[in-house]
Amino acid sequence: MIRRTLACMLTLGLVACATQPPSPAPSPQASDAPNKPAHGHKGPAEAAPEAAAATAPPVDLTPVPFEVARARFVRDTAARYGIPAAHIEATLAQAQIRDPIITAMSRPAERVKPWNEYRPMFISQARIDGGRAFLAEHRGELMRVQERTGVPAEVIVAIIGVETSYGRNTGSYRVLDALYTLAFKYPRSGDPAKLEREVRRELFFRDELARLFALTRDEKLDILSIKGSYAGAMGMGQFMPSSYLDYAVDGNGDGRRDLFTSYDDVFSSIANYFVRKGGWVRGGPVAVPATLQAGREPFDPTDWTPTWTLSDLAQRGYQPGMPVAAGLTATPITLEASTGKQYWLGFQNYYAITRYNLSKMYAMAVYQLSQAIAGQELPPA
Repeated sequence: MIRRTLACMLTLGLVACATQPPSPAPSPQASDAPNKPAHGHKGPAEAAPEAAAATAPPVDLTPVPFEVARARFVRDTAARYGIPAAHIEATLAQAQIRDPIITAMSRPAERVKPWNEYRPMFISQARIDGGRAFLAEHRGELMRVQERTGVPAEVIVAIIGVETSYGRNTGSYRVLDALYTLAFKYPRSGDPAKLEREVRRELFFRDELARLFALTRDEKLDILSIKGSYAGAMGMGQFMPSSYLDYAVDGNGDGRRDLFTSYDDVFSSIANYFVRKGGWVRGGPVAVPATLQAGREPFDPTDWTPTWTLSDLAQRGYQPGMPVAAGLTATPITLEASTGKQYWLGFQNYYAITRYNLSKMYAMAVYQLSQAIAGQELPPA
C-alpha cells in the first residue's frame, strides 16, 4: 500500500538527494513476481530506489564502518527533524539486527508467474467473500470516502484484502528492527555489478528509518512496539514511513493519522494515495479487455503510463472490447493466460493502482478482485 520522492537520503558518508521519477513506484522487485502480503510485500510503501538510480546523482560506493555510518545517521536525523540526538541514540540502542530479515531480503527472485498462476494467489472465493463481508461491515465509512475522493469503495477494500487479508495479517516484525537491519546491514551479494543497486537500497531504508523517527513523534506512536512487514511497511494498507508521512489522512478528525486501528483513517489514506500519487480520475474506467489484430506484435510497455490515444493503439492493432469514451488515453497490457495471451487496455486509474505496486499483474489482481467484491463476474484467467 506502496512513496514517493526519495528526498535527501542519508548516505553512507554523504548526503545525496535523489528525486524519484514519476513513473516506477512501490515494488522494489521491479518485476511481476508476487509478494507475500504483509511479510514480503511493499505496498505504497516502498519506492523503488533502483528506478530512481538512472537520474540520481552518483553514490560513494566506498565501504564505511557500521559505527561511523550509524553515528552519521544520528547526527543527520537529529538535524533534519529536530529530534534530540540522545533520543535517537537511546532508541537505536534498543533496535536489533534481525538475521531473518537479511535472509528474506537475500532470497532469489521467484520466477515470473504467468497470469493464470498469479491471479489465484490473490483472488479466491474466500477472499471475495471476505471482501464483501468487510465492505458490508464498513459500508458507511467507505461510502463517505468514495463520495469525497471518487475512489470506489470496492477498490479500497481490494487493496486491503491483497495487502493484509482485510487487516488480519499486518506483519510480525518490529518496524524499528526491520528498518534498522536494512538501513545498516542490507545484504550484499558480492557481485560488483549489483553493488550500486545494493547501496542505493540501503540508503533508501536508511531514509525510511529517519522518517520513522519523525513519523512516530508526529503521530504519537511508540517506535519500540509498532509492527509491520520485514521491509518496514505498516498498517492495514502497508505504508512505509515516507508514504505514511506524505499521504496518510486523519479521516475521523481526531487529530491523529492512525493506519493501524482507525478504519476512517485507513480508507481515507488509501484513497488519498490513489488521488495524489496516482492521479485517480473520479468515475473513470480502470481497464477493459481488448483484441489485437492477427499478425500484429504485442506492445508491452513497462511503466504503464496511459499515454497512447485509442487511435495510436488502433494503428498498432488494438481495439477495445467494449465502448470507451472518446478522448481517453490508455496503455496496452498483455497477460499470459491459460489459453494464450490476453490483451487489455489500462487507463489512468489502472496506472494509479500500479503506483501502489509496479507489477501490471498486481494492478490487474486488485482491479478484478474489486469487481468480484462488487458482484461482477470474473473474466477467465
